[in-house]
Amino acid sequence: MKATKTALTVSLILTGFVAAEVHAATEWNVSLWGKRRAFTENVEKLAELVEQKTNGDFKLVLSYGGLSKARENLDGISFGAFEMAQFCSFYHTDKNPTITVTELPFSQDVSLARVGEIYTEVFNHPEVKKDLARWNATLLMPTPLPQYNIASKSDDLESLEDFKGLRVRDPGGIMSVLGKIGAVKTTVPFSEVRQSMDSGVIDAASFAPHAHLATNTYKVANWVTTNLNLGSANCPVVVNTEALEMLKPEHREALLSSVPEALDYYVSNYEQNTTAKFDKAIADESVKQVTFTPEQTAQLNELAASVREDWVKKYQGQFDAKALFDYTDALFKQKN
Repeated sequence: MKATKTALTVSLILTGFVAAEVHAATEWNVSLWGKRRAFTENVEKLAELVEQKTNGDFKLVLSYGGLSKARENLDGISFGAFEMAQFCSFYHTDKNPTITVTELPFSQDVSLARVGEIYTEVFNHPEVKKDLARWNATLLMPTPLPQYNIASKSDDLESLEDFKGLRVRDPGGIMSVLGKIGAVKTTVPFSEVRQSMDSGVIDAASFAPHAHLATNTYKVANWVTTNLNLGSANCPVVVNTEALEMLKPEHREALLSSVPEALDYYVSNYEQNTTAKFDKAIADESVKQVTFTPEQTAQLNELAASVREDWVKKYQGQFDAKALFDYTDALFKQKN
């Protein structure tokens, strides 16, 4: 009798363990870098919404640098080291050539919300899906950024010819255009931008507002451009395709249905806080604002057109670059 009671007790305990495992929350590891900032608010909001919608049964565990180096996040996704990550396409253009189309200088003044819409539609293009499938990756959500502008400590910019010899730290494709009028692309680590401007290693830096604020370029700048409109970086949020397919239907629905709300929050937060904060910062520091004339803008667009043509020629042998470019170009030309 005693043995029977013992066996029953052990059975109940084991059953309890099994039940605990069955009802354990599903957790996805998410690889980010740096620290929480305007740039990562889309992922932060997504994690919040997913946990709310599933009553804590599905959680996104965000890691800022603890899972992978930023430039290796796509690799980590490919072999399932983690389920979700953020990366920037310019980190490794050879690994994701199709989405670099969005970083081309389309010379269009588009709203941040519209940038998010454009990127989302490009992510759904068959050529892009095929490209990312090589990495077992599905593009989940864009991280829309405003058009990059330059902050410089050099003498006043009076004409486009003044770009000649200007050493610019630019992580995107803007230098493809400015290089044609003599600007010099100069690479320094993000964390050393302010120091490099102070010491004269670089004359200027090209960033979106959040990065200018993070590096304090405006504190040493003499001038900043307001309407360069030659592109910005594409830094999407990507998921491991197999992990996405293996999710419970209700968890997958919670994740996918939360993307639009997370993006709306991101855009609102960026515009109301980051962009407004940057505008105030350059005003407080009395930084001169350089706005290009229609004639100068037209000249920059002529140079940008050749850069866009070069992109098509470069990738036409790898995928239907012309079709993807035309598709993206039409999206940028649509009204906000």
